[in-house]
Amino acid sequence: MWVKFMEVPDGYAASTWQELFSQEALSVRIVPPLEIGSMKDPRTIWVPDGKTHVAREVLNKI
Repeated sequence: MWVKFMEVPDGYAASTWQELFSQEALSVRIVPPLEIGSMKDPRTIWVPDGKTHVAREVLNKI
């Protein structure tokens, strides 16, 4: 099960967050908007249900 963790302003920020989380061995899913758009559209980052505490710890490190 996946949980919505955060929203980011665009696809570029989403890919940056994905890189950061993957360095901490945390898998993420980036969900684009439903309509076809560009990398400038907002994205939602989802994390596994049991790993939200790990994602929060990564944010606390920054």
